[in-house]
Amino acid sequence: MDMQLHNLLEPPRLIRHFSLTPPEGFVCIGIDPPLFRARFDLLTTLEPRIRKRIDALPFARFWRRLFEVTATFAGTTVSEYVPLPAGQPPSSVLSLLLAGTDDPFLIVKDLPVEAVLVGTAAIGHAQRFAEACVAAGFTLMEGQALAYVPIDFGSIDEFLSRFSHSRRKTLRRKLRSRKQIEVEAIRAGDARFDSDDFIGEIHRLYRNVYEQSDVHFDFLTEDFFRSLLRDASCGGTLFCYRASGRFIGWNLCFAIEDRLIDKYVGFEYPAARDHDLYAVSWFHNLEYALEHGYGVYIAGWTDPEVKRQLGARFTPTMHAVRIRNPFLRLVLKCSKRWFEPDRRWYADVANSHS
Repeated sequence: MDMQLHNLLEPPRLIRHFSLTPPEGFVCIGIDPPLFRARFDLLTTLEPRIRKRIDALPFARFWRRLFEVTATFAGTTVSEYVPLPAGQPPSSVLSLLLAGTDDPFLIVKDLPVEAVLVGTAAIGHAQRFAEACVAAGFTLMEGQALAYVPIDFGSIDEFLSRFSHSRRKTLRRKLRSRKQIEVEAIRAGDARFDSDDFIGEIHRLYRNVYEQSDVHFDFLTEDFFRSLLRDASCGGTLFCYRASGRFIGWNLCFAIEDRLIDKYVGFEYPAARDHDLYAVSWFHNLEYALEHGYGVYIAGWTDPEVKRQLGARFTPTMHAVRIRNPFLRLVLKCSKRWFEPDRRWYADVANSHS
């Protein structure tokens, strides 16, 4: 990936590994900008309460397959935003995307909406791209809210002082588990990643987290972790958590410029829950970012309410969806609010801080 890209927060090597070892069932069909094809369940982003009602209907496991389509996606599932070529007009990039697929759905995933993480030049480019999408018949939809924490505090105690008394008490109780946990930082490219058994254990713990998630879309393969963790140039660090010598979890982060980006986790259940490992790893990452002089900790899209309770701020994302079938296109425009699960939640969070 040689061209300059807007919106890319991660090391470019991460995108390269995605293209060479894509998630299970994905086919990468372009890299500048990234494109992939996958089977997509149209109900994936439906509001959870509605999706649960649908899944509870008789014989849902059989007829739900009717909602699965083949779609082409612009972007990746390993980058927070869709990387867009910086030197090309949005209309030219969009023309290439439209010419590159005849799938019934073309989805530009995760356009930034605010400049807070990408800067003013990138957000201006993203806005012009979104306008070009609308002109070409795309529907704009709100995506998930991206969590981040500015490292604008001098200590963890100062950060905790920003919480209410009751919340601060709860977090301190959760963090008592740190005394029972050993943390080891292993840089990508370390000889320990030459062990296929170790990579297999890492992937098993990742699978544990994936299987208990409410949304199943991209299942990363063992080959992906093997190639990524053996690449010293990608800037990754695997934080391994052990209790009484037992491997109970890990967290893979990437450092680039002033950003520490939290990408993947793997947990051994129930030990990870027993030791409040989610909260422990969160505060470990904040301490690591503080000690190494990073300006922001980027924590991803999932579990927004949990991350809010841990002190995260949020910035919205946006998708652009083009459906070839005009009837289905009309259906989406009339019902898109049902497929924007973070819309109401994010509005409530924004209002609570206004």
